[in-house]
Amino acid sequence: MINEYTRYRIPKEKHAAFLADYTEAAVHLRASSACLGYDLSQCEEEPDCFILRIIWQSTAAHLGIFRGSEEFRRFLPRIKAYISCIEEMRHYAPTDLQWSRE
Repeated sequence: MINEYTRYRIPKEKHAAFLADYTEAAVHLRASSACLGYDLSQCEEEPDCFILRIIWQSTAAHLGIFRGSEEFRRFLPRIKAYISCIEEMRHYAPTDLQWSRE
């Protein structure tokens, strides 16, 4: 399992459209066998900052399976307008240091 984190800086006037477009795009993430889950968070201190976490089976599954799929071809047009707003997009492997009350 790999976490892909994408940091966005979205101008206030685009927040509603960004959230609506990602809601539509997420349908195609859920349809992909390579995707295990996702969540989108908005920063409280800097509301223009958003972090999208997508959980992939592996980096290879993300780049090979998803990026070559029909799901990706349907996903990309819905989020393409926000690519220029990306500040960072990287894959991170979880470590053994984890804990949650959930």
